[in-house]
Amino acid sequence: MRPEGLYCAPADSYIDPVRAVPRAIITHGHADHARPGHSAVLATNETLQIMGVRYGEDFAESTQIAPYGQATTAGDVRVTLHPAGHVLGSAQILLEYGRSRVVVSGDYKRVSDPTCTSFELVPCDVFITEATFGLPVFRQPAISREITKLLKSQAIFPNRCHLIGAYALGKCQRLLSELRRCGYDRPVYLHAALIRLCQAYEKMGVALGEVRPVAEMARQDLEGEIVIAPPGALADRWSRRLPDPVTCGASGWMQIRARARQRMVELPMVISDHADWNDLTATMKETGAAEIWVTHGREEALVHYASMMGMKARALSLLGYEEDETE
Repeated sequence: MRPEGLYCAPADSYIDPVRAVPRAIITHGHADHARPGHSAVLATNETLQIMGVRYGEDFAESTQIAPYGQATTAGDVRVTLHPAGHVLGSAQILLEYGRSRVVVSGDYKRVSDPTCTSFELVPCDVFITEATFGLPVFRQPAISREITKLLKSQAIFPNRCHLIGAYALGKCQRLLSELRRCGYDRPVYLHAALIRLCQAYEKMGVALGEVRPVAEMARQDLEGEIVIAPPGALADRWSRRLPDPVTCGASGWMQIRARARQRMVELPMVISDHADWNDLTATMKETGAAEIWVTHGREEALVHYASMMGMKARALSLLGYEEDETE
């Protein structure tokens, strides 16, 4: 552990560093993991494309594409990226040095998501896992149930628009894709802050269906329609232009009723891009790792569980990673 973040000495590389470093390996494009200003960045092509959209093409002095499953070297370490299932381009990082195999999970989920490559289990000796939803209370329902709940509400309130708060990278695109998978073929209306990343997803081959900017629409034309905006826009002046919106929150935190009330959400949708308790604990066991390191999130419960299962476990208490950003 260093102030910059998790450091692999024989690779002379940092994993998702929180400040600019000479060499960074990035798991995915969310802003708390992917920051600009590094000298050299290794990541999947999709993550590099996303960083370019968010920070400009000069976000690093040099970049190196690491396709899934293709090993490269960093110093004396063999580095291979494997799918994490979190968002488009997200990766677990396998570090092989001598006879040791360490996997840094980054953020991950194991449920199906049509917008990104599914999680791949990677056997290892040490598994470094996230713990965003690392408490037994977090057990997430099927996303189809939550989409059906949204569409039923839309049918009940045909003159109100449904305003969904969803993060710009990953959650927005997943909602669009899941709506299409459930047969919803009408246009979906987007806050301006979401449009560029949706265009980037389309450019990288992820079909999202027809989307339109809210700014181009008259108030009455949005009656009965679905609108997606960043979570912060739900209570913002921007939302006043919408016709009597039903406020919806798409997040794993919506399982906690107090969170929904705090954000004035009328229709909570429990949709998370992180592994829940069952998948976190199953993954720890299935990797075969004898040692578990737990990074950001609910570290104590996972460390206790791993210890009860006979694994050596420790909390890293990484700073600089936001629990609410990707949800």
